[in-house]
This record gives sequence, C-alpha cells and structure tokens, in this order.
Amino acid sequence: MSDPQRYVVVFEHTEGSSYGAWVPDLPGCIAAADTREECEQLIREAIELHLAGMREDGEPIPEPSSVDATVVSVNAA
Repeated sequence: MSDPQRYVVVFEHTEGSSYGAWVPDLPGCIAAADTREECEQLIREAIELHLAGMREDGEPIPEPSSVDATVVSVNAA
C-alpha cells in the first residue's frame, strides 16, 4: 500500500453561517457543514470520491502542489 496523499484543505467560516472547505489542488472538490468537525469529515469523503471519479474517468491523479499552509496576520488599517 502506498503512502496517503496529503492535500491542503482551506476552511472558511463567516459568523452566522456554515463552514466551507475546498482543495486548491482538486478544483470542484468542496464541502459545507454546520460545524468545523463535520466539514472536515465531509471534505475527506469528498476528496476520496473526487479521486475515485478521476480514476474511473482515466484522469491522472494530481500530486499535491501545496504541502503546508499557515495563517498570516497583517494590519489592514
């Protein structure tokens, strides 16, 4: 069994709304849920389904181009 791929996932949340997630290396692979935890589970499932669909369609599975992410604080004023 090969090592699992590690894709960067971007989570977004706006006060009063649900959580959203997307994968920069897999356009169209998204998830949304009421909680961060549920959103993380759903995006894991979405990635697996997305990759399975790509394999079924004979498309190459993209290597993750992003290996890390961080939050950067700036003074926007």
